[in-house]
Amino acid sequence: MVSELVVFLGPTLSRAEAAGILDATYLPPAEQGSVVRAVRQYSPRALVLIDGSFGRVPAVRHKEVLWALAKGIPVFGAASMGALRAAELSAFGMQGYGFIYRWYSMTPLADDDEVAVAMSPPELGTAPLSEALINIRLTLRRAMHAGIVTADVRRKLETLARDTHFVERSYPRLLADARSTFSEASAVAMDRLADWLPSGALDRKREDAIGLLTKLARGSGFVGRPLNAPPFRLTEAWAYDLDAAGLWSDDIKLILSDEGS
Repeated sequence: MVSELVVFLGPTLSRAEAAGILDATYLPPAEQGSVVRAVRQYSPRALVLIDGSFGRVPAVRHKEVLWALAKGIPVFGAASMGALRAAELSAFGMQGYGFIYRWYSMTPLADDDEVAVAMSPPELGTAPLSEALINIRLTLRRAMHAGIVTADVRRKLETLARDTHFVERSYPRLLADARSTFSEASAVAMDRLADWLPSGALDRKREDAIGLLTKLARGSGFVGRPLNAPPFRLTEAWAYDLDAAGLWSDDIKLILSDEGS
């Protein structure tokens, strides 16, 4: 089966909305082995990484992205796991897009936790079940500039959000924690913020995903062979990864034999 584009997508953007922007094969968030499996099954012209799984399964490996690049397959990343991997692998030819990608590229030691969210299983559509910290921080900065909260309250709210496990981050949880933690004088500000959030909250991850898909739909994102892609070398560690992902079969050499082509 051949597909022009394969997109790994989950909680950042609904598949229905994404399909309305870009005609592609949409797969659940990438995990260890997903890139190799997609290349074997679909022979795509390009791969697009937006969302990835982690925690319950090993995250998508850098090595398999490098393998795809070495095969001459452009790999794009944005918004979430895609932005993170693109920032890490831009020197090797992975192409990043959007604010979050640029932020990761310019912020040494930035935490992966910034884009992490809880999500429902693929059988239920990988819907988001929590809010990304980077969205919360950008929203609070916007609220400060709009006069909804002071700079001091913004910093305290950011600290609360950062100290909350990513699976439990949400605006209702943040407001509840703030009301129980802050002084009574901050109660009015929390009420004001609660009223403002439905119209004022930002979703930068979603915006970046839409931006990349739109760019690709216009045909302006494609390049030829990925620039700077180094020759690929199979390592023992990656062989173990392939085996753990159920990909180390008798025909594995068929896809590794043209690794430098």
